[in-house]
Amino acid sequence: MPYFIIERSYAEDVPVPLDAAPDIVLINDDAEVRWLYSFLSVDRRKSYCLYEAPSVEAILDAARLAGLPADVITEVDGRMMPSGQLAAVG
Repeated sequence: MPYFIIERSYAEDVPVPLDAAPDIVLINDDAEVRWLYSFLSVDRRKSYCLYEAPSVEAILDAARLAGLPADVITEVDGRMMPSGQLAAVG
């Protein structure tokens, strides 16, 4: 299944811990997408999330149902390692 990086921008700081995480996972399950992990910007106004999903449309559907932004969605197929080697995403 393809992997995607999702950039999300928020008007307010993202709360940590994210109490809504279990609900987001349930919504994602219904949309057949899997949230692997996220990075949060220092100001807590942006997140960069790694997802596994069948399509961009599935990610957009899950984001809409969860009430989350999905500003930029980029399909990725490898990780560049400090050794210079390409490694699998998952």
